[in-house]
Amino acid sequence: MHSPAMHSPADGTTTVTVLRDVRPWGGARSDLHVAGGVITAVVPHDANAPTDGVVVDGGVIDGRGLLALPGLVNAHAHVDKSWWGKPWVSYGGEGGVQGRIAHERAHRDELGIPGVDVTLAVLRESIRTGTTAVRTHVDVDLGVGLRGIEVVREAVAALGGAVTAQVVAFPQDGVLRRPGVLDLLDAAAAAGAEHVGGLDPATIDRDPVGQLDGLFAIAERRGVGIDVHLHDGGDLGAFQIELIIDRTLRAGLQGRVNVAHGFAVGQLAVPRQAELVAAMGEAGITMTTVAPIGAAPLPLHALRDAGVAVGLGTDGIRDLWSPYGTGDLLALTTQLARLSGFRYDEDLVTAARIASADAGRFVGRAVHDLVVGAPADVVLVDAENVPDAVVRAPRRALVVAGGRVVARDGEVLV
Repeated sequence: MHSPAMHSPADGTTTVTVLRDVRPWGGARSDLHVAGGVITAVVPHDANAPTDGVVVDGGVIDGRGLLALPGLVNAHAHVDKSWWGKPWVSYGGEGGVQGRIAHERAHRDELGIPGVDVTLAVLRESIRTGTTAVRTHVDVDLGVGLRGIEVVREAVAALGGAVTAQVVAFPQDGVLRRPGVLDLLDAAAAAGAEHVGGLDPATIDRDPVGQLDGLFAIAERRGVGIDVHLHDGGDLGAFQIELIIDRTLRAGLQGRVNVAHGFAVGQLAVPRQAELVAAMGEAGITMTTVAPIGAAPLPLHALRDAGVAVGLGTDGIRDLWSPYGTGDLLALTTQLARLSGFRYDEDLVTAARIASADAGRFVGRAVHDLVVGAPADVVLVDAENVPDAVVRAPRRALVVAGGRVVARDGEVLV
């Protein structure tokens, strides 16, 4: 039961001072001490400390020996696109990137996309399943302008720190083929978007050099990162990654450029793949994947060995591109592990780290883990160990974001 003296914000959630009796990464039972939204100490659990089983005075919460993971990080989302919470929208239109763009442009307004209500709905669902930080691509085009970014910022602010977000200004409808989009991307960067995005420079704009030159010029001028959707496979995709590598090195943007999807990397013959992966590592380029069924899996071990950080994301969640997606990043981690052929315990732990601690860099965090100095973002699950949690994706028993309980037993508290 809640103690009358427990510190709680105005929204009714609990501010944590001690999260007691949890097993960080499945290790020894520990107590996490929290102040100012940050983990200040990780100490062995004292079983003799008083507790009423849930909460005692001062925001001490009993973790009941549950497995603790860092808050999940959705490194590639589109939270402005979702129709989550609205009546079912039947799939329609043509397939392929061009077909989906056309269908979305024809129907998004009638669904109120982008809108604060739908963005709030999908963010709250993500929080419920343990996501506490997001890198989200937000459409910037001649029809919507920068309104989508404003919508996402408003929705995130309304959640009061339950989730943090970095924005990629995303030219879903193309860059050079739509005169004026480069100016919009520049304006978005000037207004605070942390990254500018690109989309298949060769097959969408049919000018890979021109699109990339435009994006890198903005990044250098505004001091922002770059995050390019690259679906093109094989040699065409590899060629564009080589262009990105070259520009990254020339611009001095090591560590600030990401390739999303990058299907080509998983399709290349091993010798060619090894050369490309090594070059990406030398340029400090990162990758994000959405673990798509049917695609050639990325060589996760080779990428990590080369210093290429990899993040996991949901992509769109129940939107005009596809009715699929739940926002549950732990369930997606299960899919990533299966697609990657992971069976050994150490590989399953690697999958969990990709979805959490190792992904902090994708949301601007130098550290995102269950350690002193990290944001107090914690997810508790009833699992024997991390491999068990990855394989089963059990219900999230408790979600703490910035030292505040934001979801408990499937109920969102914000």
